[in-house]
Amino acid sequence: MRRYRSGKIVSTIGPASCSPENLERLFLNGVDVFRLNFSHGSHEGHAQVYDAIRAIGKKHHCYPTILADMQGPKLRVGTFENDKIILESGDIFRFDLDPTPGNTQRVNLPHPEILEALQVGTTLLLDDGKLRFEVLSCRPDYAEVKVLVGGPLSNRKGVNVPHVMLPIPALTEKDRKDLDFALKLGVDWVALSFVQSVKDVEQAKQIINGRAGVVSKLEKPLAIKALEPIVEISDAIMVARGDLGVEMDPEEVPSIQRRIINTCHRMGRPVIVATQMLESMITAPSPTRAEVSDVATAVYSGADATMLSAESASGQYPFEAVSMMSRVIKKTESDPYCVRRLENDTQLPHKTVIDAICAAAKDAAEFSSASAIVLFTDSFETVVRCSRMRPTCPIVLITESEVLARKAGLCNGVHSICNKKEFSVDAMCKTAKVLTAEHQFANVGDNIAVLNDISERSVTICKL
Repeated sequence: MRRYRSGKIVSTIGPASCSPENLERLFLNGVDVFRLNFSHGSHEGHAQVYDAIRAIGKKHHCYPTILADMQGPKLRVGTFENDKIILESGDIFRFDLDPTPGNTQRVNLPHPEILEALQVGTTLLLDDGKLRFEVLSCRPDYAEVKVLVGGPLSNRKGVNVPHVMLPIPALTEKDRKDLDFALKLGVDWVALSFVQSVKDVEQAKQIINGRAGVVSKLEKPLAIKALEPIVEISDAIMVARGDLGVEMDPEEVPSIQRRIINTCHRMGRPVIVATQMLESMITAPSPTRAEVSDVATAVYSGADATMLSAESASGQYPFEAVSMMSRVIKKTESDPYCVRRLENDTQLPHKTVIDAICAAAKDAAEFSSASAIVLFTDSFETVVRCSRMRPTCPIVLITESEVLARKAGLCNGVHSICNKKEFSVDAMCKTAKVLTAEHQFANVGDNIAVLNDISERSVTICKL
């Protein structure tokens, strides 16, 4: 099924969208990548969703992409005697390892690794940053803190420790079980939460061992400090603005988002912009103008994909949210300024053979007014390098591998078709003509640029 836009839509699946009928409706409304959030749901439930998505692909002769998002380490305080307390600015409070219910003077922090990493002056954030504390003194079994910003604090609220490298792995024991299950299902991508360093990605990639692509979620200031090496070792990146906005000042997030996108472009990694994109559509049938502008800004910046979270997982208007996002992406991409804005140095070809042929294909398509670039390849790297060039026409990937066809669904402008492998240029041109016409990418009389990455690595202009 052809999409008349290049940017991809990632949709989180949850109670509002997990039935086979609703999944198909989401797909028809424009979802390219289905996100299974392993912070919620059961293995049985995720397996049913997985099977339904694969059935939709067979029914519509296409290859929807499935992303398994790992929960990552969840750091939380314990419980309180009366379930909730009120803290005032200036109060002195204590976090400790005592498992008994807390009160207005103290609460259990069942994470010795946090206490061991704290120093005097360290900032602690609780409940998505609503409460802020400064460490006055600390030992391996407790931390005495001053309340900088007070408010209500209830049971098991989350804890964030900005700018501190915590000695915890990105994959918890739960994550490892979830990851093993997701890989056995056959997911196309795995997202790692709370990446702090290159080591976190290396450990995950060692476990995954090529069975899925790795998306590193950037939601910690420490990850931003190690941005380039993390981008380089990852297969794709997610700008996870929720936790990033908790641990950093909100006014810093837009420039960091742009920096991440530009770094991904320069290094050739697909990038997803996520969190609160159409947040008001959880409860309203239309978004705010600011949210529409937010999606458009991600498109103008060159994001490969934009993501819906609660909007499609538990919201009242999941289908309307997908349709709206699709319309905004399509309209923004039709703006000539969008094309001009993307023509910057982050898309300059690298001095490699793959970039040479991808740049040649882009130029050949542009100067011949081609309706599509038809890419014959078995290599995901070639798909990514071609997508990175941001040609103004669609990239039609023709491959024998369903695994590659599904994985490529995250890449901007790429549309996958599975077909038997061709080796000669003549056979490729013939197949390209038939398939582009059949899938409505080109009409009789149109030019197409055929990029051969199977045999001799060449670019050919063919006329339908």
